[in-house]
Amino acid sequence: MAPLSENARGAIFMMIAMAGFVCNDALMKLVSAELTLYQAVFLRGLMVTSMLALFALNRGGLMPRIGGTNLRLIGLRLFAEVGGTTCFLTALFHMPIANTTAILQSMPLAVTLAAALFLREPVGWRRYAAIAVGFSGVLVIIRPGSDGFSVYSVWAVGAVAFMVLRDLSTRRLGRDVPSVFVALTTASGITVFGGAVAAADAFPPVTGRAMGLMAAAAGFLFVGYLANVLAMRHGEIGFVSPFRYTVMIWAIALGFLVFGERPDARMLAGSAIVVATGIYTLYRERQRARRVLAARSVPGRGL
Repeated sequence: MAPLSENARGAIFMMIAMAGFVCNDALMKLVSAELTLYQAVFLRGLMVTSMLALFALNRGGLMPRIGGTNLRLIGLRLFAEVGGTTCFLTALFHMPIANTTAILQSMPLAVTLAAALFLREPVGWRRYAAIAVGFSGVLVIIRPGSDGFSVYSVWAVGAVAFMVLRDLSTRRLGRDVPSVFVALTTASGITVFGGAVAAADAFPPVTGRAMGLMAAAAGFLFVGYLANVLAMRHGEIGFVSPFRYTVMIWAIALGFLVFGERPDARMLAGSAIVVATGIYTLYRERQRARRVLAARSVPGRGL
């Protein structure tokens, strides 16, 4: 048997990462029947933080020296991650898992738009058109003004906004900042935040079943984090990135098998629009990157 190519390895790791993230989401949704939102965030955070700390210690990234600008960016990223986690889990606890996941798939489109508006990154009319069509797909899923509208869809859209802020902050971080340290800082901050809010209310007893679900959720989340990093280190980003949309297959399957959720035609149509425009946007970004690289390789030619 011929060895797998780097692109194939990256695609497999990306699909594993998406499966890990959705399994974590499904377990968090299951435990919502026993725990409050912030209880779940706190308990899962304790476990994920411990795993990341051991991983960071093993990689020598537990106590790096970080400059002032990078510290401020990490703080901004933490704020965005706390907001995104709160909004996403609030939506997840009250909506079908496939619907919540589908809305989040508009994030690459939102990041592209925000990068053009705030970071002055060039975006052509084709990608602007794709972004507009993609957001129309989100509206199909949300169904504003119809009987199928859920106010928790707004929480999912809020999660997208916070995650865009998180990604833009990440782009500005220096390359010398270890990724595992950023992940550990984020996980620790979310855990502290969840614990502080949970402590303000009555803390109901945690059953063995709930702890088991939380441990499994933390394990799947750690696998998702690790596999996502490995995916970006194997193969071309332009080839690997579209495989992140396999998350919709996992979300629909788990929603049906675990929660008995049956996606309707509008949800599927909206998801298809969002995924298609997201893949097209990634394709256009890949084409532009190739043109930029070709221009730089020509002597005497500038941009």
